[in-house]
Amino acid sequence: MNSRARRLTIPLTGVLMIAGVIGATTGANAAQAPNDVVSSPASETATEATSFWSPERMRKATDATGDLDLSIKGGKASGAAGPDGPGGAVPPIGEEGAKSSKSKHVNLPNTVGRVFFTLPGANPADPKSWKYCSGSSVQGKYRNVVATSAHCVYDVKTNQFYDNWIFIPSYWDGDQAWDGKNPYGIYAAKWFNAHDDFVVKEDYDYDYAFVNVHSGFKVNWEKDKDGKWHPIIKKVGRLGDNVGGQGFAWNQKIKNSVFAFGYPAGLHPDGDKPFSGRTMKWCYGKTGAMPAAPKYNVQEHIGFKCAFTAGASGGPWLYKYKSSSRTGYLIGVNSIAWDTDKNDRYDKISSPYFNSDTYKVYKAAANRWTD
Repeated sequence: MNSRARRLTIPLTGVLMIAGVIGATTGANAAQAPNDVVSSPASETATEATSFWSPERMRKATDATGDLDLSIKGGKASGAAGPDGPGGAVPPIGEEGAKSSKSKHVNLPNTVGRVFFTLPGANPADPKSWKYCSGSSVQGKYRNVVATSAHCVYDVKTNQFYDNWIFIPSYWDGDQAWDGKNPYGIYAAKWFNAHDDFVVKEDYDYDYAFVNVHSGFKVNWEKDKDGKWHPIIKKVGRLGDNVGGQGFAWNQKIKNSVFAFGYPAGLHPDGDKPFSGRTMKWCYGKTGAMPAAPKYNVQEHIGFKCAFTAGASGGPWLYKYKSSSRTGYLIGVNSIAWDTDKNDRYDKISSPYFNSDTYKVYKAAANRWTD
């Protein structure tokens, strides 16, 4: 059990007090993670992971939760979620000290994209090992942080972090043989940062992770006379310099109006498949406390009405989102899909409540340097 009193749940695929400074650190490896933060290096180099993901492999990848039941039927709301200390926030990249403004239109954020990876220990040439999720760039000292769900970086079946992990912001997949777009480049994982309670205890109240990525590559694929794809790679620099990064907030109110973004593609329980995963989708609603779900040790999730399916896992929940700048404050990630009216259709999504533990993991990543 956790150090806190716990009740036992299932995942999907306040006024802000501006902190301003992420944290005082010095040197390239200044971020020494606390004992309950697990930081693990990626197994591949940036070029290895980037080159692995050919257009064909991206097209054939399946959602990361395809072999798990990441849905819940509902129940009575739990009162366990809530602040465990003072609230705080770090502003989005480029908006330090900026004032909030309202917008009538929803412009999709450049920071959100698709995550691809392979199952650890599996044959990487086997299509069954090709998986995907969603994620978003967030503020960090070295402009190199991607926020996603912990189940999109760590395999609870093998107790290992995933292989060949990459992030493609503003991913779009067209209709031609290779219209897969990486307009801002592809960014490969260097460090995974997750909470010990997810890695060791499979507790989905900690289903969040922050990945430090290498500087990116712009990739164009060419097909040779034998029909094999070959990458043409060009360096494009740091993630946050190219697409910006969302702010981060913790210990906020349970009830907040948020936008959720992601790339849903999975089936509803009744077999309907309304999303393709080829383009970004969004939901909007007011969060509230969700029921406990013992199977996944969940008792502190918040959620709102949204019909996202698997594939959206890891996509950001943005508070105070401004379409003019396409930025807001990350206060959750798509974690669990819910069928609350029990009609075999997902109608809500939930996220772990972002508290001081979440900030601890974020801070470790936000201060970690990568090349």
